[in-house]
Amino acid sequence: MSVTYATRLGGYVFLRNRNFSPRFADMLESAPGCVLITVIAPHFVSERPADLAALAITVAAATRLPLLPTVLIGVGAAAALRYAMG
Repeated sequence: MSVTYATRLGGYVFLRNRNFSPRFADMLESAPGCVLITVIAPHFVSERPADLAALAITVAAATRLPLLPTVLIGVGAAAALRYAMG
């Protein structure tokens, strides 16, 4: 856990007064979505019906909602469906 906070603090300390090119700024803004995809992508090949149903719900939410509500819906759907379906 301390490593996670150290990287966040380090990023702030070393990058706070820098001007970035538009391309680099766009890359930094898209990074959280890329990390989210690495978490979700393995469920595309899952054999568990609960995970596949939760994935479908998450994709449907992502087409209409911003990132945070989509994540919350996806996590909630996965938990509820895993509990209900085993």
